[in-house]
Amino acid sequence: MHIARTDSSSDRSIPYPSLFPAATVSEPGCDEPASAYDAVLFVSFGGPDGPDDVLPFLENVLRGRNVPRERMLEVAEHYQHFGGKSPINDQNLALIEALRGELDRRGPRLPIYWGNRNWHPMLGDTLQQMADAGIRRAIAFVTSGFSCYSGCRQYRENIAAAAAPLDDRRPTVDKIRVFFNHPGFVNPMAENLRRAIDSLPDGKPDNTPVLFTAHSIPVSMADTSKYVLQLQESCRLVAEAVGVSDWKLVFQSRSGPPTQPWLEPDICDEIRVRHESGCRRLVIAPIGFVSDHMEVLYDLDTEAADLCRTLGIAMARAATAGTAPEFVAMIRDLIAERAWNLPDRPAIGQLPASHDVCPVDCCPAPQRPAMAGGRPG
Repeated sequence: MHIARTDSSSDRSIPYPSLFPAATVSEPGCDEPASAYDAVLFVSFGGPDGPDDVLPFLENVLRGRNVPRERMLEVAEHYQHFGGKSPINDQNLALIEALRGELDRRGPRLPIYWGNRNWHPMLGDTLQQMADAGIRRAIAFVTSGFSCYSGCRQYRENIAAAAAPLDDRRPTVDKIRVFFNHPGFVNPMAENLRRAIDSLPDGKPDNTPVLFTAHSIPVSMADTSKYVLQLQESCRLVAEAVGVSDWKLVFQSRSGPPTQPWLEPDICDEIRVRHESGCRRLVIAPIGFVSDHMEVLYDLDTEAADLCRTLGIAMARAATAGTAPEFVAMIRDLIAERAWNLPDRPAIGQLPASHDVCPVDCCPAPQRPAMAGGRPG
């Protein structure tokens, strides 16, 4: 569905809707408990819709950060390699439409609004639309399943900043808990990993190394959050579900200055290490991402895949959760548990379910400014 609208701040035609209305309450079977929320707010990073959008988008990403223009132009070339259009917006649209269907079938029947951090539909425009519609309280789903500043707290700050100009009309927005150990995330990732292993010649769980990847962040950011702990638990749960014993968490998409420590090892460095030890097949599983957006397409399907071809390593890349039915159902369940104040908080593994409400000091910003958000569009 591509519904054109005009963005009031730029008078620019936007090919995506920002509102997905709920099914009408007159439809059969719509009886359900009263909801604590008036709407769902779907929040993501955003990405350019065409070549002319790439630099303005990256300028939004980098505003206020000490990143050389040369680095920005280098990242811009990655987008131009794919025609200047990020897949993230279409992928978000598909996920929202799947969630819309799930909410209409099972409730709570709430309208879904969509706002991005860095590109249209922008959070400010979406929150304005919500206020105009009389929305007073919304529950937010953020396309990040792990706790750190750029994946959690920064989004909450973005929402607060976008809502501030609305004064007493601004909606209250609560964020759902992170889902790193929810079965609705672990199970689809495990199934995708099985398929990737099966696609390799003679590939079996007990003879195929798996490199789980996530976005690298500054070590100072990681040290003040549970990012690595949660990632390691997700990797373990997925690997054990498939029967994989040889696995490792690695990182990708580093964008900070060389003088600032970021999480390592880098995916390509680890591939070289594996090659030196005689590895001839492996699977890369992007555990830290929920859709196959630009970082997956460029850093994994292009750079890492090219390196594997050069080294003679047979490589398969596992799909992300995307619109897997169990993942979509999980998002609905996370919304329902807050909207209807349900007592259960499903989680598997060794760590408990994450908190519903983030403490004031949760996931503070890194000690030094950096392009922590990377280029997830």
